Amino acid sequence: MQSVIEHYQASIQQAVENKTPLHICGGGSKSFYGQAVPNQTALILDVTAYHGIIDYEPTELVVTARAGTRLAELESVLSQHGQMLAFEPPHWSEAATLGGCVAAGLSGPRRVSAGSVRDFVLGVRLLNGIASDLHFGGQVMKNVAGYDVSRLMVGAMGTLGVLLEVSLKVLPKPATEITLCMDIDEQSAIERMNEWAGRPLPISATCYVDHVLYLRLSGAESAVRAAQEKLGAETWGDGQAFWQSVCEQTHSFFQSPKPLWRLSINPTAAPLSVPGKQLLEWHGGLRWVVCEDPSDAESIRSAAKAAGGHATLFRHGDGQIPVFHPLSPGLMKIHRALKEKFDPQRILNPGRLYSEL
Repeated sequence: MQSVIEHYQASIQQAVENKTPLHICGGGSKSFYGQAVPNQTALILDVTAYHGIIDYEPTELVVTARAGTRLAELESVLSQHGQMLAFEPPHWSEAATLGGCVAAGLSGPRRVSAGSVRDFVLGVRLLNGIASDLHFGGQVMKNVAGYDVSRLMVGAMGTLGVLLEVSLKVLPKPATEITLCMDIDEQSAIERMNEWAGRPLPISATCYVDHVLYLRLSGAESAVRAAQEKLGAETWGDGQAFWQSVCEQTHSFFQSPKPLWRLSINPTAAPLSVPGKQLLEWHGGLRWVVCEDPSDAESIRSAAKAAGGHATLFRHGDGQIPVFHPLSPGLMKIHRALKEKFDPQRILNPGRLYSEL
Protein backbone atom coordinates (compact mmCIF):
# COMPACT_ATOMS: atom_id res chain seq x y z
CA MET A 1 0.00 0.00 0.00
CA GLN A 2 3.01 2.33 0.31
CA SER A 3 3.09 2.63 -3.48
CA VAL A 4 -0.47 3.99 -3.38
CA ILE A 5 0.55 6.68 -0.90
CA GLU A 6 3.54 7.58 -3.06
CA HIS A 7 1.18 7.96 -6.03
CA TYR A 8 -1.00 10.32 -3.98
CA GLN A 9 2.06 12.31 -2.95
CA ALA A 10 3.19 12.60 -6.57
CA SER A 11 -0.27 13.85 -7.57
CA ILE A 12 -0.19 16.52 -4.86
CA GLN A 13 3.32 17.61 -5.84
CA GLN A 14 2.29 17.82 -9.50
CA ALA A 15 -0.73 19.95 -8.56
CA VAL A 16 1.49 22.28 -6.51
CA GLU A 17 4.04 22.64 -9.30
CA ASN A 18 1.37 23.37 -11.89
CA LYS A 19 -0.73 25.46 -9.48
CA THR A 20 -3.68 23.25 -10.42
CA PRO A 21 -6.58 22.48 -8.03
CA LEU A 22 -6.81 18.89 -6.84
CA HIS A 23 -10.29 17.48 -6.35
CA ILE A 24 -10.28 14.59 -3.87
CA CYS A 25 -12.76 11.88 -4.81
CA GLY A 26 -13.78 8.79 -2.82
CA GLY A 27 -16.92 6.73 -3.35
CA GLY A 28 -18.83 9.77 -4.65
CA SER A 29 -21.78 9.23 -2.30
CA LYS A 30 -21.52 12.80 -0.99
CA SER A 31 -20.31 14.54 -4.13
CA PHE A 32 -23.50 16.63 -4.13
CA TYR A 33 -22.64 18.09 -0.71
CA GLY A 34 -20.78 21.38 -0.42
CA GLN A 35 -20.05 24.21 -2.79
CA ALA A 36 -20.01 23.32 -6.47
CA VAL A 37 -16.58 24.13 -7.86
CA PRO A 38 -16.65 24.09 -11.68
CA ASN A 39 -13.03 23.92 -12.76
CA GLN A 40 -12.23 22.05 -15.94
CA THR A 41 -8.47 22.22 -15.30
CA ALA A 42 -8.60 20.48 -11.92
CA LEU A 43 -6.88 17.15 -11.38
CA ILE A 44 -8.91 14.30 -9.87
CA LEU A 45 -7.35 12.31 -7.02
CA ASP A 46 -9.26 9.04 -6.57
CA VAL A 47 -8.48 7.85 -3.04
CA THR A 48 -10.43 4.57 -3.05
CA ALA A 49 -7.34 2.47 -3.81
CA TYR A 50 -6.06 2.87 -0.25
CA HIS A 51 -8.52 0.66 1.60
CA GLY A 52 -8.80 -2.10 4.19
CA ILE A 53 -8.90 -2.50 7.96
CA ILE A 54 -5.46 -2.07 9.52
CA ASP A 55 -6.09 -2.90 13.17
CA TYR A 56 -9.17 -3.97 15.10
CA GLU A 57 -9.26 -5.24 18.64
CA PRO A 58 -12.89 -5.73 19.72
CA THR A 59 -12.02 -5.84 23.42
CA GLU A 60 -10.42 -2.38 23.13
CA LEU A 61 -13.40 -0.89 21.24
CA VAL A 62 -11.08 0.71 18.68
CA VAL A 63 -10.72 0.18 14.93
CA THR A 64 -8.19 1.69 12.51
CA ALA A 65 -8.94 1.55 8.80
CA ARG A 66 -7.72 3.13 5.59
CA ALA A 67 -9.81 6.02 4.34
CA GLY A 68 -10.81 4.25 1.12
CA THR A 69 -12.47 1.43 3.07
CA ARG A 70 -16.15 1.14 2.30
CA LEU A 71 -18.42 1.90 5.23
CA ALA A 72 -20.49 -1.20 4.49
CA GLU A 73 -17.39 -3.40 4.76
CA LEU A 74 -16.27 -1.77 8.00
CA GLU A 75 -19.70 -2.00 9.61
CA SER A 76 -20.04 -5.64 8.54
CA VAL A 77 -16.81 -6.55 10.36
CA LEU A 78 -17.89 -4.62 13.47
CA SER A 79 -21.31 -6.29 13.41
CA GLN A 80 -19.70 -9.73 13.50
CA HIS A 81 -18.39 -8.77 16.93
CA GLY A 82 -21.63 -7.16 18.08
CA GLN A 83 -20.25 -3.63 17.66
CA MET A 84 -21.10 -0.54 15.61
CA LEU A 85 -20.19 2.99 14.58
CA ALA A 86 -22.31 4.65 17.22
CA PHE A 87 -22.82 7.93 15.35
CA GLU A 88 -24.76 5.95 12.71
CA PRO A 89 -23.23 7.54 9.59
CA PRO A 90 -25.39 7.89 6.47
CA HIS A 91 -24.13 6.00 3.42
CA TRP A 92 -26.34 7.19 0.53
CA SER A 93 -24.48 4.73 -1.67
CA GLU A 94 -22.88 1.30 -1.44
CA ALA A 95 -19.64 3.01 -2.47
CA ALA A 96 -19.55 5.30 0.61
CA THR A 97 -16.11 5.30 2.26
CA LEU A 98 -14.75 5.95 5.72
CA GLY A 99 -12.78 8.94 4.44
CA GLY A 100 -15.88 10.52 2.95
CA CYS A 101 -17.78 9.89 6.18
CA VAL A 102 -15.15 11.78 8.22
CA ALA A 103 -14.59 14.53 5.64
CA ALA A 104 -18.32 15.29 5.43
CA GLY A 105 -18.77 15.02 9.20
CA LEU A 106 -22.40 13.91 9.01
CA SER A 107 -24.07 11.79 11.69
CA GLY A 108 -27.33 9.84 11.70
CA PRO A 109 -30.29 9.54 14.09
CA ARG A 110 -28.24 8.04 16.94
CA ARG A 111 -26.14 11.20 17.25
CA VAL A 112 -28.60 12.60 19.79
CA SER A 113 -27.64 9.94 22.32
CA ALA A 114 -24.21 8.69 21.27
CA GLY A 115 -22.47 11.78 19.88
CA SER A 116 -21.21 12.98 16.52
CA VAL A 117 -18.50 11.72 14.17
CA ARG A 118 -16.03 14.12 15.78
CA ASP A 119 -16.61 12.57 19.21
CA PHE A 120 -15.39 9.16 17.98
CA VAL A 121 -12.30 10.12 15.97
CA LEU A 122 -9.17 9.19 17.92
CA GLY A 123 -6.49 9.77 15.32
CA VAL A 124 -5.80 10.27 11.62
CA ARG A 125 -3.02 9.92 9.11
CA LEU A 126 -3.09 12.35 6.17
CA LEU A 127 -1.20 14.05 3.39
CA ASN A 128 -1.24 17.83 3.59
CA GLY A 129 -1.11 20.32 0.74
CA ILE A 130 2.64 19.87 0.23
CA ALA A 131 2.44 16.03 0.30
CA SER A 132 3.86 15.60 3.82
CA ASP A 133 2.77 12.36 5.51
CA LEU A 134 1.39 13.40 8.90
CA HIS A 135 -0.02 11.54 11.93
CA PHE A 136 -2.25 13.10 14.58
CA GLY A 137 -3.86 11.60 17.66
CA GLY A 138 -3.67 7.86 18.35
CA GLN A 139 -5.76 4.85 19.27
CA VAL A 140 -6.85 5.74 22.78
CA MET A 141 -9.39 8.22 24.10
CA LYS A 142 -6.72 10.23 25.95
CA ASN A 143 -3.72 11.23 23.85
CA VAL A 144 -0.92 13.72 24.42
CA ALA A 145 -1.81 17.24 25.52
CA GLY A 146 -2.25 19.92 22.88
CA TYR A 147 -4.59 20.71 20.02
CA ASP A 148 -6.80 17.83 18.87
CA VAL A 149 -5.80 18.25 15.23
CA SER A 150 -7.28 14.91 14.14
CA ARG A 151 -10.80 16.16 14.80
CA LEU A 152 -10.21 19.23 12.64
CA MET A 153 -10.50 16.89 9.67
CA VAL A 154 -14.12 16.07 10.53
CA GLY A 155 -16.30 18.17 8.26
CA ALA A 156 -13.32 19.83 6.55
CA MET A 157 -14.45 18.40 3.19
CA GLY A 158 -10.90 17.54 2.20
CA THR A 159 -9.76 21.16 2.27
CA LEU A 160 -7.03 20.54 4.86
CA GLY A 161 -5.62 17.21 3.76
CA VAL A 162 -6.06 13.88 2.01
CA LEU A 163 -7.15 11.40 4.66
CA LEU A 164 -5.20 8.14 4.60
CA GLU A 165 -6.15 6.36 7.82
CA VAL A 166 -8.65 6.92 10.63
CA SER A 167 -8.82 5.44 14.14
CA LEU A 168 -12.30 5.37 15.65
CA LYS A 169 -13.84 4.41 18.94
CA VAL A 170 -16.67 1.88 18.46
CA LEU A 171 -19.45 0.76 20.81
CA PRO A 172 -21.40 -2.44 21.45
CA LYS A 173 -24.71 -2.82 19.69
CA PRO A 174 -27.72 -2.48 22.03
CA ALA A 175 -29.28 -5.75 23.16
CA THR A 176 -32.81 -4.54 22.39
CA GLU A 177 -34.37 -1.82 20.24
CA ILE A 178 -37.98 -0.84 19.72
CA THR A 179 -39.64 2.14 18.07
CA LEU A 180 -42.63 3.97 19.53
CA CYS A 181 -44.89 6.55 17.91
CA MET A 182 -47.59 9.00 18.92
CA ASP A 183 -49.80 11.57 17.17
CA ILE A 184 -48.92 15.00 18.53
CA ASP A 185 -48.53 18.65 17.47
CA GLU A 186 -45.08 20.10 16.81
CA GLN A 187 -44.80 22.33 19.88
CA SER A 188 -45.81 19.51 22.20
CA ALA A 189 -43.39 17.16 20.44
CA ILE A 190 -40.49 19.58 21.00
CA GLU A 191 -41.41 19.99 24.66
CA ARG A 192 -41.69 16.26 25.26
CA MET A 193 -38.46 15.38 23.46
CA ASN A 194 -36.52 17.86 25.57
CA GLU A 195 -38.26 16.78 28.76
CA TRP A 196 -37.39 13.15 28.07
CA ALA A 197 -33.80 14.10 27.21
CA GLY A 198 -33.38 15.23 30.82
CA ARG A 199 -34.60 11.93 32.23
CA PRO A 200 -32.78 8.56 32.46
CA LEU A 201 -34.58 7.05 29.49
CA PRO A 202 -32.83 4.90 26.84
CA ILE A 203 -33.92 7.09 23.91
CA SER A 204 -31.43 6.67 21.06
CA ALA A 205 -33.27 8.60 18.32
CA THR A 206 -36.23 10.91 17.80
CA CYS A 207 -38.02 12.09 14.66
CA TYR A 208 -41.08 14.24 14.13
CA VAL A 209 -42.73 14.28 10.71
CA ASP A 210 -46.30 14.49 9.39
CA HIS A 211 -47.68 15.18 12.89
CA VAL A 212 -46.23 11.95 14.29
CA LEU A 213 -43.43 11.67 16.85
CA TYR A 214 -41.20 8.58 16.58
CA LEU A 215 -38.92 7.42 19.39
CA ARG A 216 -36.32 4.67 19.35
CA LEU A 217 -35.46 2.98 22.63
CA SER A 218 -32.16 1.07 22.81
CA GLY A 219 -30.47 -0.87 25.57
CA ALA A 220 -31.02 -3.77 27.93
CA GLU A 221 -34.42 -5.37 27.40
CA SER A 222 -35.56 -4.63 30.96
CA ALA A 223 -34.67 -0.93 30.62
CA VAL A 224 -36.34 -0.65 27.22
CA ARG A 225 -39.56 -2.30 28.40
CA ALA A 226 -39.67 -0.15 31.54
CA ALA A 227 -39.22 3.02 29.45
CA GLN A 228 -41.91 1.92 27.02
CA GLU A 229 -44.33 1.52 29.92
CA LYS A 230 -43.47 4.99 31.28
CA LEU A 231 -43.86 6.69 27.91
CA GLY A 232 -47.11 4.92 27.12
CA ALA A 233 -46.74 5.20 23.36
CA GLU A 234 -47.69 2.72 20.66
CA THR A 235 -45.13 0.37 19.14
CA TRP A 236 -44.24 1.08 15.52
CA GLY A 237 -44.00 -2.05 13.37
CA ASP A 238 -40.76 -1.97 11.37
CA GLY A 239 -38.64 0.45 13.36
CA GLN A 240 -35.37 -0.56 11.75
CA ALA A 241 -36.69 0.25 8.28
CA PHE A 242 -38.05 3.59 9.46
CA TRP A 243 -34.77 4.80 10.99
CA GLN A 244 -32.84 3.60 7.99
CA SER A 245 -35.17 5.61 5.73
CA VAL A 246 -34.42 8.72 7.80
CA CYS A 247 -30.68 8.12 7.96
CA GLU A 248 -30.34 7.23 4.27
CA GLN A 249 -32.90 9.85 3.20
CA THR A 250 -35.11 7.37 1.39
CA HIS A 251 -38.11 8.53 3.45
CA SER A 252 -40.76 10.25 1.31
CA PHE A 253 -39.99 13.59 3.00
CA PHE A 254 -36.57 13.68 1.31
CA GLN A 255 -37.78 12.78 -2.18
CA SER A 256 -38.78 16.29 -3.22
CA PRO A 257 -36.66 17.91 -5.97
CA LYS A 258 -37.02 21.24 -4.14
CA PRO A 259 -34.13 22.76 -2.13
CA LEU A 260 -33.46 20.85 1.09
CA TRP A 261 -32.14 22.81 4.06
CA ARG A 262 -30.42 21.41 7.15
CA LEU A 263 -30.82 23.61 10.24
CA SER A 264 -28.74 22.88 13.32
CA ILE A 265 -30.29 24.91 16.15
CA ASN A 266 -31.12 24.98 19.86
CA PRO A 267 -33.31 21.89 20.40
CA THR A 268 -35.69 23.80 22.68
CA ALA A 269 -36.42 26.41 19.99
CA ALA A 270 -40.12 26.82 19.19
CA PRO A 271 -41.50 25.66 15.82
CA LEU A 272 -39.83 27.70 13.08
CA SER A 273 -41.93 30.03 10.99
CA VAL A 274 -40.22 29.30 7.69
CA PRO A 275 -41.79 28.32 4.36
CA GLY A 276 -41.85 24.66 3.49
CA LYS A 277 -42.41 21.25 5.04
CA GLN A 278 -40.26 20.20 8.00
CA LEU A 279 -38.84 17.06 9.62
CA LEU A 280 -37.26 17.24 13.08
CA GLU A 281 -34.50 15.04 14.53
CA TRP A 282 -32.18 15.07 17.54
CA HIS A 283 -34.83 16.23 20.05
CA GLY A 284 -35.48 19.24 17.79
CA GLY A 285 -31.82 20.19 17.39
CA LEU A 286 -31.79 19.20 13.71
CA ARG A 287 -34.56 20.49 11.48
CA TRP A 288 -34.84 19.65 7.81
CA VAL A 289 -36.82 22.04 5.61
CA VAL A 290 -37.99 21.41 2.05
CA CYS A 291 -38.31 24.89 0.62
CA GLU A 292 -40.32 25.77 -2.48
CA ASP A 293 -38.42 28.90 -3.42
CA PRO A 294 -34.60 29.28 -3.39
CA SER A 295 -35.09 32.99 -2.70
CA ASP A 296 -36.26 32.10 0.82
CA ALA A 297 -32.63 31.47 1.81
CA GLU A 298 -32.30 34.73 3.75
CA SER A 299 -35.40 34.09 5.86
CA ILE A 300 -34.32 30.50 6.59
CA ARG A 301 -30.83 31.55 7.65
CA SER A 302 -32.22 34.38 9.76
CA ALA A 303 -34.57 31.96 11.51
CA ALA A 304 -31.74 29.52 12.17
CA LYS A 305 -29.52 32.25 13.60
CA ALA A 306 -32.33 33.53 15.84
CA ALA A 307 -32.79 29.96 17.09
CA GLY A 308 -29.14 29.75 18.12
CA GLY A 309 -27.75 27.88 15.12
CA HIS A 310 -27.03 27.88 11.42
CA ALA A 311 -28.52 26.66 8.14
CA THR A 312 -26.95 24.65 5.32
CA LEU A 313 -28.39 24.39 1.82
CA PHE A 314 -28.01 20.62 1.79
CA ARG A 315 -29.38 19.54 -1.60
CA HIS A 316 -30.79 20.94 -4.83
CA GLY A 317 -29.25 24.39 -4.63
CA ASP A 318 -29.06 26.59 -7.70
CA GLY A 319 -25.34 27.28 -7.41
CA GLN A 320 -26.00 30.94 -6.64
CA ILE A 321 -26.76 30.65 -2.93
CA PRO A 322 -23.82 29.72 -0.65
CA VAL A 323 -24.25 26.21 0.70
CA PHE A 324 -22.80 26.83 4.15
CA HIS A 325 -23.87 29.49 6.61
CA PRO A 326 -21.70 32.64 6.25
CA LEU A 327 -18.94 32.83 8.87
CA SER A 328 -18.24 35.79 11.11
CA PRO A 329 -14.98 37.68 10.32
CA GLY A 330 -13.32 36.10 13.36
CA LEU A 331 -14.19 32.54 12.38
CA MET A 332 -13.21 33.14 8.76
CA LYS A 333 -9.81 34.38 9.98
CA ILE A 334 -9.31 31.11 11.87
CA HIS A 335 -10.35 29.04 8.83
CA ARG A 336 -7.93 30.95 6.60
CA ALA A 337 -5.10 30.44 9.08
CA LEU A 338 -5.77 26.68 9.16
CA LYS A 339 -5.90 26.52 5.36
CA GLU A 340 -2.59 28.37 5.18
CA LYS A 341 -0.92 25.91 7.56
CA PHE A 342 -2.24 22.72 5.98
CA ASP A 343 -2.55 23.75 2.33
CA PRO A 344 -0.50 26.89 1.67
CA GLN A 345 -0.94 26.67 -2.12
CA ARG A 346 -4.74 26.21 -1.87
CA ILE A 347 -4.82 23.14 -4.11
CA LEU A 348 -6.90 20.73 -1.98
CA ASN A 349 -10.61 21.00 -2.80
CA PRO A 350 -10.44 24.82 -3.02
CA GLY A 351 -13.81 26.50 -2.58
CA ARG A 352 -15.60 23.32 -1.44
CA LEU A 353 -16.42 24.86 1.95
CA TYR A 354 -16.19 28.58 1.24
CA SER A 355 -14.98 30.45 -1.83
CA GLU A 356 -12.34 32.20 0.32
CA LEU A 357 -10.77 28.84 1.17
